Amino acid sequence: MRDFGLVIFDCDGVLVDSERISNRVFCGMLNELGLGVTLEDMFQHFVGLSMPQCVQLITDMLGKPPPQDFVESLRNRTELALKEQVTPISGVPEMLDRIKVPFCVASSGSHDKIRLTLGATGLLDRFAGRIYSVADVNRPKPAPDVFLYAAHQMGVNPVNCVVIEDTPTGVRAGVAAGMCVLGFCANTPAIRLKEAGAHAVYEEMRYLPRLLQDAIL
Repeated sequence: MRDFGLVIFDCDGVLVDSERISNRVFCGMLNELGLGVTLEDMFQHFVGLSMPQCVQLITDMLGKPPPQDFVESLRNRTELALKEQVTPISGVPEMLDRIKVPFCVASSGSHDKIRLTLGATGLLDRFAGRIYSVADVNRPKPAPDVFLYAAHQMGVNPVNCVVIEDTPTGVRAGVAAGMCVLGFCANTPAIRLKEAGAHAVYEEMRYLPRLLQDAIL
């Protein structure tokens, strides 16, 4: 039984219901490039990756780099869609009210995107001063860097941290950090998160406080 001292949340798909919004935009732009990918393909291959990793994957698929303005256009279109459509993951505000230990967010997104989505969903104040991005570290997930950085900044030993992730890439990062990892499987098949190393999985945010309280992991 671990003495949990910090809960580290991923952002997209865990705190904010942004994954389908972002990936519909992303999928549409890849279709414009001639790549016949579907939204299901996006969740299978792109979700959880940093933007440089996504660009490399697009380059591999196209056989050449995407247009020079692709990333900027993607960010602009995504930002507009998120501002208009993003909502909190069901049950998140109530779940945060019930968490008894400190918590923070550590995401593969940029600081601007994290603040945008948390701000648009009314969650930003809950994470003030406790927002950590892949931009703060040298290596993106599945490397453990952003989680280890968050733990260090919060003054908690990694072994006493719980990571909440919704992608295999994020789960692997949490495991590599030596942390307990809970897989939120509302949008990702539970088996994929378990195969990546999640210690347990759950489908609704209302279950998380009890999981932490019971320390069943």
